[in-house]
Amino acid sequence: MGESRQELLAWLNNLLQLNITKVEQCGTGAAYCQILDSIYNDLPMGRVKFNVNTEYAYLQNFKILTSAATKHHIDKPIPVEALIKCKMQDNLAFLQFMKSYWDQYFPGGEYDAISRRKGSGAPPATAASRAPAATTARRAPSATTAAAAPRAGSRQGGAASAALMQENNALKETVQGLERERDFYFSKLRDIELLVQQAFEADPELEKDEGGLLKQIQAILYSTEEGFEIPAEGEGELAEEETF
Repeated sequence: MGESRQELLAWLNNLLQLNITKVEQCGTGAAYCQILDSIYNDLPMGRVKFNVNTEYAYLQNFKILTSAATKHHIDKPIPVEALIKCKMQDNLAFLQFMKSYWDQYFPGGEYDAISRRKGSGAPPATAASRAPAATTARRAPSATTAAAAPRAGSRQGGAASAALMQENNALKETVQGLERERDFYFSKLRDIELLVQQAFEADPELEKDEGGLLKQIQAILYSTEEGFEIPAEGEGELAEEETF
């Protein structure tokens, strides 16, 4: 079973020193290009565009990706037309493939993602990527430094506040994505449940066949995990009324 979205995004951001918050953002093709570049180090990253928002620009990135895939004999077809629509499911499946491919062929060692994409219009490096460069020796503050301390503290406080706001916005986007995914799968399960019920109504004998396919599907739909309790009827409505 492949990694979850959160695991894939954490791996991707760590490898490429980016701040991608949703799998859908991979639909530009830029991240896919740099994943391959981290393996082979031969993609023209200066031509890969990160800060773009049109399908035409996405196609240019995917042309580079397709060319690299052909060069390195990657047989899996790249569903470009689906990926550039920036839908979660299509990009999640392809990102899982890219992660599997990377696990198999990454040669190891350090990959300098920031310098490789220099000039490509990529977003600034994340705070984590800049941290190693900030290991300077500590010195005793001089009188001038002490006088400037309040101003420095103010700037640092503002930067910390901005970083917290950015992190909060990213978390909100993640929650919204999870809610959309939950609703998507729930609607599919509900459709299946209705089909099963309609089949039972059309032929009551099917419901008596405990070993039948429809009864097995129904059992899966209604099964629960250990420790999970189905809320009492009306409990959800009461909770909503008490929410302000």
